[in-house]
Amino acid sequence: MLDSVRVPATFLRSGRAAPPRTLVDVLTATADAHGSEPALACGDVVLTYDQLLETAGALADELGSVGVGRGARVGVRVSSGTTDLHVAVLGVLLAGAAYVPIDVDDPPERAATVLREAQADAVVTDGLVVRRLRDEVRGSGAVEPPRLEDDAWIIFTSGSTGTPKGVAVTHRSAAAFVDAESVLFCQDAPLGPGDRVMAGLSVAFDASCEEMWLAWGHGACLVPAPRSLVRSGADLAPWLVANDVSVVSTVPTLVLMWPPSALDAVRLLILGGEACPPEIGERFATAEREVWNTYGPTEATVVACGARLQPGEPVRIGLPLEGWDLAVVDDQEQPVPPGETGQLVIGGVGLARYLDPEKDAATYAPMPSLGWERAYRSGDRVVLDEDGLLFAGRADDQVKIGGRRIELGEVDNALLALPGVEAAAAAVRRSEAGNSVLVGYVVGDAGFDAKASRSLLRERLPAAFVPRIALVDAIPVRTSGKVDRDALPWPLESTTTTALDGTAALVADAWTRILGSAVGGPGDDFFEAGGSSLTAAQLVARLRETHPEVTVADVYEAPTVGALAARLDTLTTPAVVQAREVRPVPRRSALAQLLLLLPLRALGGLVWIAWLIVGVQVLAVGTGATWWPEPGWPAAACAVLVLLPPVRALLAAGLVRLLLRPLTPGTHPRGGRVHRRLWAAERVVEELRVGSLAGVGAFSLFARLLGAKVGEGVDLHAMPSLTGLLTLGRGSTVEPETDLSGHWVDGDRLVVGPVRVRAEARVGVRSTLGPGVVVGRGAEVGAGSTVLADVPDDVYVSGALSARVGEARGPAERHTAPR
Repeated sequence: MLDSVRVPATFLRSGRAAPPRTLVDVLTATADAHGSEPALACGDVVLTYDQLLETAGALADELGSVGVGRGARVGVRVSSGTTDLHVAVLGVLLAGAAYVPIDVDDPPERAATVLREAQADAVVTDGLVVRRLRDEVRGSGAVEPPRLEDDAWIIFTSGSTGTPKGVAVTHRSAAAFVDAESVLFCQDAPLGPGDRVMAGLSVAFDASCEEMWLAWGHGACLVPAPRSLVRSGADLAPWLVANDVSVVSTVPTLVLMWPPSALDAVRLLILGGEACPPEIGERFATAEREVWNTYGPTEATVVACGARLQPGEPVRIGLPLEGWDLAVVDDQEQPVPPGETGQLVIGGVGLARYLDPEKDAATYAPMPSLGWERAYRSGDRVVLDEDGLLFAGRADDQVKIGGRRIELGEVDNALLALPGVEAAAAAVRRSEAGNSVLVGYVVGDAGFDAKASRSLLRERLPAAFVPRIALVDAIPVRTSGKVDRDALPWPLESTTTTALDGTAALVADAWTRILGSAVGGPGDDFFEAGGSSLTAAQLVARLRETHPEVTVADVYEAPTVGALAARLDTLTTPAVVQAREVRPVPRRSALAQLLLLLPLRALGGLVWIAWLIVGVQVLAVGTGATWWPEPGWPAAACAVLVLLPPVRALLAAGLVRLLLRPLTPGTHPRGGRVHRRLWAAERVVEELRVGSLAGVGAFSLFARLLGAKVGEGVDLHAMPSLTGLLTLGRGSTVEPETDLSGHWVDGDRLVVGPVRVRAEARVGVRSTLGPGVVVGRGAEVGAGSTVLADVPDDVYVSGALSARVGEARGPAERHTAPR
């Protein structure tokens, strides 16, 4: 900023920026003040600030071990809604590097482009796996605190040339943003411990930074929402209530799908990413709940200005954050008078930069009329109002759909690269329901295949960028030679028309209102017609008026009109749900268990008797007292044998096999003969303390003694199944505290089944493999997962109810400790 130049009257500034610091400074200050408070809660996993720092610090050290430190760039492609995602972000920052977020659902081609354009030195993937990408790593190569001028994150936005643009934000700008928001929201009762902040936005979307630091900048707890619920829209409302969420930052489209009661506990609602409709303020703003409409491009560090919404008042984008400067200029870059419309220009501490130096110099060029050395020309038109700016649309071809910024030029280039396309242009249209629909208008030759083309686009573009394809005879142009997007046809007419009735007609009507295009017949596909996860949620909301049981999953599993109508016809709402009758456990079973406890406890007593014999013998010999009873060396030798873990394991294995032979997989009565024998076998292992074998690495031997099939090079660190129905393939790995028992109780039934882990597969710590499960060759089960269905070869699954999240890492490296 040039201080010698007089600031025009139309130059908006709220105040000076906060004192300089980094995001690491912000986090450590919060941890110092609130170390024992919860910082991250994901399902049953809750990390305090001290634990979060320790866990992220371990990742930082791992990055340092491969030469990634201050000044480096690290891609983060970790599943949304997980603890690992946020640990990865902080681990990169603590290493002094900048993180480059990539949505795990983006196609591999897009992810590769981002990593290449960012010149990333490494990437962190699911399971906090670090992979180095470059031989020569940028930066210092050592883990050390970042400096103010170092980059904190690099986020990629849509590019008009077809290549996404990397935007780098320094720690100085990022921390100033955190501090500026801290003096903007909830001043009467500032955020702090006890508040719970929803994390529901994609990490590749810059508003995710706001979610994280609304929590970590104030000592609040970040609560990641499952991606499946975020996609479903309306189904996220009960989750907000169940998780006591008090702070939400999201896009208006999502909020409008929730009933007001879902936000009863929410005291701060922040909206951004797209134009905010007036009804949100009318519906959700109260004296107890602050509702804010914010505005800000990625190029100016998330948010540049904001306005609190009040019922009955115009929707504004407001006034600048402290440290941000705003101005409204005309086509000659001269300030406009109050009440006039012009382009919004941003300056101040929040300015980021493009990775491309030429683009950076052009986009952030000086603005002499304001006296600014760097100015970001937003391309957004606003009305200058002393009470707060009013948004008036775009001056170019950039659009926003679902909060994601899209350059139509990038979509144009992707369309033109399709086989058989002679001319193409993209445009955004609005449906009757008010949804923005991205349409790709194409002039194709005789061989053009629209369905195959959409498949190609899904491989090359993020989901939000994939348009509905419409065939036209020609692309209209203006006299200037530019595409006349306004003249492209809308609404779209179907190329085929088949009469629909009954439920199919109901589906077609809701479909047309949401997507803005006619349905040609029962074979039309919702997603081929431009549907998305958000519009699928809206479709379900409409269909629930007549079919309350329908879910978003139904739309994904039956995406055509005919298939969805058929599924709706099968749904019913029974007045009373008939539960399966569960018979009580027979009393004789309880009596049998009670009688068995006597010999089982005696078996456990052998260990204590052995210790007593050895102790008495040692004291008798050591003291030389004639009055002291001496068991004798033969008895002491036998006692020592009983105390040796291998001997106890051999004894336990023999008794278990005697008790459980024969044992067949299947369903058996609870409390029946099979159940009692299995219960007794578990008590034998418990009484003989076979669990101590974990300390000597002998679980593989114990598994073989029980009759399990254990291949060469197996690394087993968990108690094997006592049933003998366990198979561990060559080179497989099972980490500690994994449940391999292969049986469980379901009501009045005992379910027993084999458990198979194929060659070179990995099973993470504290996982559960249900009876009958097969983990495929080279597959990987994430830590803490519950697997109830077979895992295909080379696939990585994770979750409380496991789901596929990517490809497996391959066999574990062998560094077996000496026995």
